[in-house]
Amino acid sequence: MIPFPKGLSRTPPRPVHVPPRVVQRDPAATWLVVGLMSGTSMDGIDAALIETDGETVCGFGPHMTVPYDPEFRTRLRDMLGRTTLVDEDGRRLNRDIALRHAEVVRGLLAGSDVTPDLVGFHGHTIWHDPVARLTVQAGDAALLAKELGLPVVADLRQADIAAGGEGAPLAPVYHGALASPLDRPLAVLNVGGVANVTWIGKRGMDDMVAFDTGPGNAPLDDWVSRHTGQPYDEDGRLAAAGTLAEDRLLRLMDTPYFARTAPKSLDRRDFDHVLDVLEGLSPEDGATTLVALVAAAVVQAEAHMPLPPRRWLVTGGGRHNPVLMETLAGWLKAPVEPVEAVGWDGDAIEAQAFAFLAARYRRQLPISFPGTTGAPFPMVGGRLYRP
Repeated sequence: MIPFPKGLSRTPPRPVHVPPRVVQRDPAATWLVVGLMSGTSMDGIDAALIETDGETVCGFGPHMTVPYDPEFRTRLRDMLGRTTLVDEDGRRLNRDIALRHAEVVRGLLAGSDVTPDLVGFHGHTIWHDPVARLTVQAGDAALLAKELGLPVVADLRQADIAAGGEGAPLAPVYHGALASPLDRPLAVLNVGGVANVTWIGKRGMDDMVAFDTGPGNAPLDDWVSRHTGQPYDEDGRLAAAGTLAEDRLLRLMDTPYFARTAPKSLDRRDFDHVLDVLEGLSPEDGATTLVALVAAAVVQAEAHMPLPPRRWLVTGGGRHNPVLMETLAGWLKAPVEPVEAVGWDGDAIEAQAFAFLAARYRRQLPISFPGTTGAPFPMVGGRLYRP
């Protein structure tokens, strides 16, 4: 475990402060829905099948992850930061993302006689700027619907962000549904390229706070790639061999984002400056410090929660890093476990969540809330593309 820095506060500094919608419930039966997710880690496409009515999860089907090849990952990385995809390169990326997702769905369903009713399609976030009310996801949903011959729900962030919400995170409503039988309050921490947390209170889905805590795996992956040529720190070996550079960590924790009140959200590139701050450190010490940065942001995130969680459940790729998991367990005041401890599948949750969101759109149920994105009221999100 990395020792907690003596100079770091457990609470962020004070920030510089610069009518419910009635939805009629469709009484239709459950649907089989495929969810698709291409996350900020840019490691590949996740796909999962669930049976749901948009309020509860009635059954879990197969799931799979198909990695991006290095050439496509580089191409995707080069497109990050684009605020529009209307030029030739953007149109080509939209098409290729859709075609790759279509192949993944075919692979997921191969050998089965299941025909899904619906597909929930996130696409890949290229740019996310809530202040400008702009979020850009690559992926041609109309083409995906045509390729699969299935209706596709996409554009799930746009309504929320247009109304002044953060547009992220969107998985909390799914976390709330899964957590209904568990003791609460609890926190579900997702460590992907960006890290986000869902706090779920006694009233379950009606009692949630969610936000991006700070960077997740993205800066660590970039650091490891720069210094070793490997895509990530496998089994946390590099971080385990290093020493925390506390002075660099404290500089990074001065980033204004940590002082902002929740809900709040990040773009993957908002912490691009991190590697410059760590310049001159050994690969090992840099990796250790980046793991500590993720954990320190989570510690301070607890100050934004109405009550301390009784338990932390960790999903996303970060749960595979033993140094991060040990550090979180040592720094947080409640037990820290991977989501598998309660029977969830951390490799499938993100994709399952977007299947769940698609079903909620089909029933015109809200997917974002004042406590999870800062939306002005519970909001239905998404757009239906027919084949």
